[in-house]
Amino acid sequence: MNIFFFIFKVSDPLFLKKTTKMKNTIGTLALLFTFLGLSAQTHSHSGAQPLSYPNIDGYVTLKTDLHMHSVFSDGKVWPTIRVEEALRENLDAISLTEHLEYQPHKEDIPHPDRNRAYHLAMEEAKEHDLLIIPGSEITRSAPVGHNNAIFITDANELLHEDAKDAFSTAKKQNAFVFWNHPAWYAQSPAGTPILSDFQKERIKKGELHGIEVINTVDYSEESLALALENNLTIMGTSDIHGLIDWSYTQKGNHRPITLVFAKEKSIEGLKEALFAGRTVAVYNELLVGKAEYLKPLLQTSIEIVKAEYIGKTQVLEVELKNISSSDLLFENAMGYTFYDSSPVFGISAGDTKILKIKTLEKLNTLVLKLEALGAYTAPKIHPMIEWTIKVE
Repeated sequence: MNIFFFIFKVSDPLFLKKTTKMKNTIGTLALLFTFLGLSAQTHSHSGAQPLSYPNIDGYVTLKTDLHMHSVFSDGKVWPTIRVEEALRENLDAISLTEHLEYQPHKEDIPHPDRNRAYHLAMEEAKEHDLLIIPGSEITRSAPVGHNNAIFITDANELLHEDAKDAFSTAKKQNAFVFWNHPAWYAQSPAGTPILSDFQKERIKKGELHGIEVINTVDYSEESLALALENNLTIMGTSDIHGLIDWSYTQKGNHRPITLVFAKEKSIEGLKEALFAGRTVAVYNELLVGKAEYLKPLLQTSIEIVKAEYIGKTQVLEVELKNISSSDLLFENAMGYTFYDSSPVFGISAGDTKILKIKTLEKLNTLVLKLEALGAYTAPKIHPMIEWTIKVE
């Protein structure tokens, strides 16, 4: 309000008569406010929390959020906002999985075509390197629950009264289907997932392929157990309805995502990797996935900056750098102990940590062995990560 008052004031003729020196200033201010006005309208994708995770051997690491909503179901934003948010956070792929059956805004935003949100997102993203995956959410009460079908060809064809028909149609469209928030207490009052006969039949028929172990802020160990027992792809999603900034960023958090290890960055590459189960679910410092993918991710997330002995001592100084967007927590699992550090230590995203290791004798190489405490390959099971370090 002060800026607008000042603009009005310096434009008042009575005010201008008070000093001739202001005339030159007015021109400068006019240019300044014009510049500020243009800058305020600049279409920018820069964000405070862009996400970055390293590739692992043989695969490209794709950062994805494959469960979100807009006003075309029960979300609160236009589909283009979802694209803008994803670009700010440096995501590689998103899917707007609008509820097929639950349409609370249909009186205000009638849309007989259930593909509308996808088309709007595609138009917004056409000049950017962001994959937009067509998808929809099949919405039922328990025991069917909520399920996302992605890589579909036509959302309208999935509208069926019988949920079994919706799943079979998704299969005909070669969709990848995953079970959403199976531990949601609104449908499972105990807060634990129940694998019903319906889900068992879908798995047996090849109509259910994944399961969310992280949804919004909830991590379900029981869902992870079901994923491992039934060979379901491990997923993490934001299930965002409002703004990412309000729900996550302003609280100091990243949105939950699924890291997908694909042979290439393409829709085909992403789809192949999801069906193959090459994923890790991530929410801030929490990382959940099968050992064969989680361990190499953690290993490549830590760079060995240097390793050298301190003077003539047998204390080896090793500098580690965390190049991922997750804060990582480790515990020493070696026979050697640390000189001036707790055996449990963290390395914040983008930061470095110097370990002073008492090797008792001078070594040419050291196998650094750490337990990743913030990561899980099974309920309550942390992976052991090793780095072979050449001493300078």
